[in-house]
Amino acid sequence: MFRFPNLARLLAGLLLTVVAAGAAAQADAWPSKPIRLVSPFPPGGTTDLLARLLAPPLSKALGQQVIVENRSGAGGSIGTGMVAKSAPDGYTFVIVFDTHAVNPSLIPNMPFDTRNDLAPVMLIATGAMVITAHNSQPYRSFSALVAAAREKPGAISYGTIGSGSLAHLAMTQMNAQGKFSTTHVPYKGGGPLVQDAIAGHVPIAMATSALLSPHIRSGVLVPLAVTSAQRDPALPNVPTVAEQGIPGFEALAWWGMFAPARTPPAIVQRINAEVAAALRDPAIRDRLVGQGMNLLASSPDELARFLDPQMARWAGVVREYGIRAGD
Repeated sequence: MFRFPNLARLLAGLLLTVVAAGAAAQADAWPSKPIRLVSPFPPGGTTDLLARLLAPPLSKALGQQVIVENRSGAGGSIGTGMVAKSAPDGYTFVIVFDTHAVNPSLIPNMPFDTRNDLAPVMLIATGAMVITAHNSQPYRSFSALVAAAREKPGAISYGTIGSGSLAHLAMTQMNAQGKFSTTHVPYKGGGPLVQDAIAGHVPIAMATSALLSPHIRSGVLVPLAVTSAQRDPALPNVPTVAEQGIPGFEALAWWGMFAPARTPPAIVQRINAEVAAALRDPAIRDRLVGQGMNLLASSPDELARFLDPQMARWAGVVREYGIRAGD
C-alpha cells in the first residue's frame, strides 16, 4: 500500500490558498450594497451624533449608502450584540461608547464575547465627562455639591445615560472617595438624559462634554467639574474633580468602531482609512473637537490594546463597590 505523507499538507495548503483568494476577491468587490452603521443608543446621544456625521462622507467615499440604525438597550449591548452576530462580510459596523468596556463585568450572561466576537476597527476619540447642575439649583461648584450631599446623604439625584455607564461607575467611585452620597437616576441614553436635564427634572447630570456642552454654552446647565486629569480645552474654566477635593481622580469617556469578528482585514483597513479621512474634514473635526472630543483615529491594533486595561479597571470598580445592573 502506497502512502503519500505530504498529501494532507498539500491539500491543506491548497485549501488555505482558495480561502485567501476568496477573501481577497470579496474585499476587492466590497462594497456592492448598502452598509449598516449601528448606534447602540437612542437618537440624540454621542454615538448617534458620530454615526450621523460619518455616514454621509463614508457613503460618498465607498460608493454605497451607509445607513445609520439605532438599536438601543442594556447599556449598548443589544445593538452591539446584534453586530457581533452579523455576517463578517463588511456590511455591518457599530459605534460603541465607553459602556462597551463595562458591560462584560456588569451584565450576567452577555450574549456575545466582547473580545472575541468583534473585530476592532478604530478608537475614534476620548473625552472628559462633565458634572452639571440645572441653573435653578444652588450649586456652582463640585465642592458645593459635595458639601450638600454630605449634609443630606442620598437626597441629591444625578442622571446618567444608563445603569452601568461610565458616568455611573465614576460617580459611585467619587461618592466613596469623597465620602458623600448621591442617588443615581439611570436614563436610556444621552437623548432622554439631556431632555430631563435641560427641563430641570433631574438636578444633576453627568455625561460627556460632547453631549452637555451645547447646553452649558446656552446657560441652562452649570458645569461643576470635569473628570479628566487636566482641564477640558472645550471648558477651560471648569476645574477638574481632582482640583476640587478628590486627588488623582480621572475617568475618560471614549468612542470606538467595531465589526463582526472575522471581517476580512482588507475591509477593516479600508473602513479605518475612510473614517480617518472623514475625521480630517474641518467641518466634522471642528464640530467634534468643539464639543470636547479628543480625536485619535487609531489603528485597529491600538483599539485592541486600549480595550483590555479599560475592561480591567472598570471590572475592578464593579467588584469593589458591588455595582449591579439596574442600580
